[in-house]
Amino acid sequence: MDFAFDVTTEDYRSRLLTFMDEHVYPSEATYYEQVAHLDDYWAWSRTPILLELQAKARAAGLWNLFLPGDLGAGLTNLQYAPLAEVTGRSPGLAPAVFNCSAPDTGNMEVLAIVGSAEQKDLWLTPLLAAQIRSGFAMTEPDVASSDATNISTAIVRDGDDYVINGRKWWITGAMNPDCAIFIVMGKTDPSTERHRQQSMILVPRDTPGVEIVRGMQVLGYDDHDHGGHAEMVFRDVRVPASNLIAKEGDGFFIAQARLGPGRIHHCMRSIGMAERAIELMCERVEERITFGRPLADQGVIREWIARSRIEIEQLRLLTLKAAWLMDTVGVRGAHTEIQAIKIAAPITVQGILDRAMQAFGAMGLSQDTPLAAMFAGIRTLRLADGPDEVHLSALGKHEIKRQRQRREH
Repeated sequence: MDFAFDVTTEDYRSRLLTFMDEHVYPSEATYYEQVAHLDDYWAWSRTPILLELQAKARAAGLWNLFLPGDLGAGLTNLQYAPLAEVTGRSPGLAPAVFNCSAPDTGNMEVLAIVGSAEQKDLWLTPLLAAQIRSGFAMTEPDVASSDATNISTAIVRDGDDYVINGRKWWITGAMNPDCAIFIVMGKTDPSTERHRQQSMILVPRDTPGVEIVRGMQVLGYDDHDHGGHAEMVFRDVRVPASNLIAKEGDGFFIAQARLGPGRIHHCMRSIGMAERAIELMCERVEERITFGRPLADQGVIREWIARSRIEIEQLRLLTLKAAWLMDTVGVRGAHTEIQAIKIAAPITVQGILDRAMQAFGAMGLSQDTPLAAMFAGIRTLRLADGPDEVHLSALGKHEIKRQRQRREH
């Protein structure tokens, strides 16, 4: 692996950093003010400043950067990773500006790879243009969703239709009125092999029987600035059989393929949060005087900053290695490294944010810095896409097997 970014990556990264400095950071306060005063509190994607910035980003060629091939910027995982880090520095605004917001990114990847021509025309095309938003409905309140084979939502064939019944929650973006389509994961055949029971199907938001039960909060934050999270019920929801994605029984494998690149995106955006946190922390401790001298002169503060820098550099290298392996040997070949970054990134960045909040004192808990919101967001990643413990168990099992094979040979 070459540690230097290639020419394409450097070009995109330079343009992206300039755009962030000139447009995104100066617009953050305006964006959150506009979101707070919308007639529809959840319609974050309709704020004038976001629409303005999206038009500028598209004109600048900084659009759909996450998507490989002709539909997006055509970048590899390794090329996109440092760009995701840059957008993570403004996690509530920047990803949406460049049309690189989750869960839309993963949904677009699914449709691009395994969607039918009709599905691409109806849903992928408007998603690529940010004309609509989308949701990914997998997690359920009534089962341990850390094991995706537990999903109990029923997707039953009935003539030329499928009928869907089930309850979902933590469906990101579902509260946004611009969320027009859901990819729903459920079981089409509970009697077959456990990893072939699940399927994915497209459900338009306005389909009869789709009900938003309530909005969900994350440590007191409703996350309305990117569409919020919802508990939902699908009650006798009927959609055409053509809405099935790929074939019956492909759902589990589609989900695993979807989560691979998504974990790279999440982890690199997390590193962007950590970089901004350390910048804010260093600025704060140099200007804040306690007991007659700046906080920056305190040994414990310097240790916090030093440890944070070391952890960021380690985490970035591990994530870039995972991205490189995905490009060279595929998602399956990079499985160990993907699990490793999924474990390491959230808990490491959570610690860095905690130090930055502590350095700010009471202000670090308030809405006057982005730190508290970042902390709430990063805490969710220790559960999203699978809890730490599941990945640790799988990674440990793999390492034991690898060492056994080494001894036997």
